[in-house]
Amino acid sequence: MEIKSLSKVGFDAIFEAFNHAFADYELQLNKEQLQAMLKRRGFNSDLSFAAFDESDIVAFTLNGTGDFNGIPTAYDTGTGTLKEHRGKGLAAEIFKYSTPYLSEAGIKQYLLEVLQYNTGAVSVYRNLGFETIREFSYFVQKNEEISNKISLDSSFSAKHINIDDFISMSDFWDFYPSWQNSFESIERAAGGFVCLGVFTENKLIGYCVFEPVSGDITQLAVDKQYRRKGAASLLLHEMIKLNKNDAIKVIDTDVLCSSVTEFLKAKNIELKGKQFEMIKRL
Repeated sequence: MEIKSLSKVGFDAIFEAFNHAFADYELQLNKEQLQAMLKRRGFNSDLSFAAFDESDIVAFTLNGTGDFNGIPTAYDTGTGTLKEHRGKGLAAEIFKYSTPYLSEAGIKQYLLEVLQYNTGAVSVYRNLGFETIREFSYFVQKNEEISNKISLDSSFSAKHINIDDFISMSDFWDFYPSWQNSFESIERAAGGFVCLGVFTENKLIGYCVFEPVSGDITQLAVDKQYRRKGAASLLLHEMIKLNKNDAIKVIDTDVLCSSVTEFLKAKNIELKGKQFEMIKRL
């Protein structure tokens, strides 16, 4: 068994390993979806590593790199181990092997998200020195099951916007977006997103960033002065019309943000699970 960088490994081999590692998981991605996910999350093959049995990948960690809260960060875009090689501690060994390379590249911290029910993985990361910094929820619902009734003042309107033109949108936030939902991640794969704003008298009062292919609502926020007046409902209504997926997904909402949680539940978008956002200083 040898651990080495994925810098000289082709995408097809990475996809095959990813596909095999997650064959028994609910998550299933085709090649195009995996490529889109890696692009959005800043995949860096030079700083990603795998355990090889001769020429075959048997375990891997696909790292994204960028800034998070202004700090050079590596992000776990996907960690997997083929079923027949689980229980050997390979994920921990890959992380330990990668740490000096990440530090040498100027990375100051390592960020990841892990499903709460995956207690084995949570234990591994805690033993490696990771600390939980936030708790996230994720929601999923079929389009036809979502309640998107709208009762609006006629002065409200929704239209496509250029996200770069509205630097004040972060003023609407109740929490800082996760890595995969950040503006930096959106910019990496901007062609796949739709940005919508809701206006009253030409004033932007809310917005959303949406990925129609996956059905992923990446960001959704409304000015506090205009909440509970139908602005978010209007955005949801427009996103459902544009959705090319059969379901809407809202991933990485802060569990402490009751405004988002209550809105989604009111629209019959169901809570599917929770995960920890964890970090380790390098």
